[in-house]
Amino acid sequence: MSKTVFFLSTIFMMLQFTSCKKEESTTNSSNGTTSTTQTVQNTVQQPDWAKNAVIYEVNIRQFSPEGNFAGVTSQLQRIKDLGADIIWLMPIHPIGELNRKGSLGSYYAVKDYKAVNPAYGSLEDFDTLVKTAHDLGLKVILDWVANHSSPDNVWVKDHLDYYTKDSLGNAPIPTVGTDWLDVADLNYDNHDMRAAMQDAMLYWVKEHHIDGFRCDVAEMVPMDFWLDTRKKLDEVKDVFMLAEGAAPELHQAFNMTYGWPLKDAMISIVDNKSGFEPIQKYLEERNKQYQSNDLIMYFTSNHDENSWNYLEEEKFGKNRMNYAALTYFMGGMPLIYSGQESGLERKLEFFEKDPITWGNFRFQKEYINLIRAYKENQILWNNGERANYDFIKTDKDALYFTLSKNGKKAAVLQNHSSVPQYIPVADWQEFDLNKNALGNTANNIGEKGMEIPPHTTILLLEK
Repeated sequence: MSKTVFFLSTIFMMLQFTSCKKEESTTNSSNGTTSTTQTVQNTVQQPDWAKNAVIYEVNIRQFSPEGNFAGVTSQLQRIKDLGADIIWLMPIHPIGELNRKGSLGSYYAVKDYKAVNPAYGSLEDFDTLVKTAHDLGLKVILDWVANHSSPDNVWVKDHLDYYTKDSLGNAPIPTVGTDWLDVADLNYDNHDMRAAMQDAMLYWVKEHHIDGFRCDVAEMVPMDFWLDTRKKLDEVKDVFMLAEGAAPELHQAFNMTYGWPLKDAMISIVDNKSGFEPIQKYLEERNKQYQSNDLIMYFTSNHDENSWNYLEEEKFGKNRMNYAALTYFMGGMPLIYSGQESGLERKLEFFEKDPITWGNFRFQKEYINLIRAYKENQILWNNGERANYDFIKTDKDALYFTLSKNGKKAAVLQNHSSVPQYIPVADWQEFDLNKNALGNTANNIGEKGMEIPPHTTILLLEK
């Protein structure tokens, strides 16, 4: 498929959020009913540790005043103590100078796939980061940009045929349909380019012992490349692969995809000041389109959302942790972006140095409580199957739902208003009403029932 057609079809697919899995219709001769059967099966086996893992995205440039590998290494113990399991490092490579945006350029304009950005330190510094993470029991995945490179990438001089060309046939061009003028579009019709890209990915697994990749704009790269690459990588070690994309069929090659639709549902609730039916509708669509073992990454922020779209403080206000909590209850893998545990009070510059102000880590305790409850309660995991959801209240002030799986139940009660909400004790007798499992704190039970304080989430477990 040409890159232009592939890009356009991908955009259509993302806008519609419909599955492209092949289906065939069959008719039951006994009753004449028609059913559909999926003929594309996802074959990626999830590692056992992923069932209740948390992923932490590190923006190396902004993570510390130094903006280097050492500045990340020094905080790995804190990230471990937070409860994270996977460190996702934004691109570590040298950044192109041709058509550079801003003074420092985009992390995603890669100049050399087998080198590190000298501003971040040396290869030895990177190896120290990886070893320290592994010693702490953390996995490390690299942000990988396979769709494009900088227009002055080391490949350009001797391998111009690795790139799609303009009408004159003498220069790399940006990806069709984008304004990415600081990058050049790679040509996946060229098998030598594919081999070089795979060689570079294998280099980081073999020589520097990383545990996988987060693959930028994965849907804009042909699926057969990912399938072949996954096979080659797994021959070295079992890697964990995250696709920046939401298409269900990506799970043929990737462990995990993006939960954009849930994020968009939450944004629509806030922007429209509506009830929580979009959450319910999202789960219904997810269960139709994805297989039970497909991991989905859920988030309220990441580098794109923070730098380009919104601040959590402004978008979610006093309910920011209510929305963050939802990402732990959806049967996927929750993401923490650099600085969320401290509030991340501004949009970080993307092309300039703009270190995070860590302050007093004002939300760290709440994240620790969320993660602890998530890790301790199997009903919240995706260990090959997800919980069933029963929505009880979905108005604009409150969201109540129960989860059930393997004979176990839990209840999530959220108050999104500025006044207390109350539930009648008699209606919730199967749950331990005395304790909020998020923080193991006591609930207030009085004549009005059990209180849900303003802008608060309560997790109830069965007695």
